[in-house]
Amino acid sequence: MTIGRKRQLLLFAVCLVCSGCNHAPSIDIIGSFFPVWMLCLAIAVALAFVVRHFLVRFNLDSEVGPVALFYPSVVILFTSLLWLIFFR
Repeated sequence: MTIGRKRQLLLFAVCLVCSGCNHAPSIDIIGSFFPVWMLCLAIAVALAFVVRHFLVRFNLDSEVGPVALFYPSVVILFTSLLWLIFFR
């Protein structure tokens, strides 16, 4: 492989890596721009509290297994779903 070909390949790789940073979705909240993932995460945490409330209400809280794994997983699930439904 020649030096010119290596340089072209390196330039192509750099362009691919940098193209992912082209557009960061953000929303305007009271004049400030926030990343959309922050909004999705905040709503997901609130939804996880709602899930916990219903689990406690119907006496199913003891059935979910390790709580330290369950609720962060619920937050990740809701965050991903909100992102996919509203912003993709």
